[in-house]
Amino acid sequence: QVQLVESGGGLVQAGGSLRLSCAASGRTFSTYNTGWFRQAPGKEREFVAAISRSGRSTLYADSVKGRFTISRDNVKNTVTLQMNTLKPEDTAVYYCVAAKGALGLSRQESEYDYWGQGTQVTVSS
Repeated sequence: QVQLVESGGGLVQAGGSLRLSCAASGRTFSTYNTGWFRQAPGKEREFVAAISRSGRSTLYADSVKGRFTISRDNVKNTVTLQMNTLKPEDTAVYYCVAAKGALGLSRQESEYDYWGQGTQVTVSS
């Protein structure tokens, strides 16, 4: 069992940066692929980024590639999403996720077993 708690959301102007963090409980964190999804008002939840157990492989949605960077620290049991050059369309609730036993990185919600409560990111124009 893994519990995920996000932090770091807030209000920022377009072009600014935010850093989201996800703290995970459990001693087996390093065996999980992890990532981030987001859901904007009135829209379906969508994939943002994922990172492998070791941290050596990453996957990004086209809409954030080059602006967002995902990383993890398996000693501190944390996953971080550095978001730069933010746009109003990045406004959403951001969720940290973890996949147990996954063979590879996935953009599919169904592949992730554990979800955090979410943190709000608002980008003003």
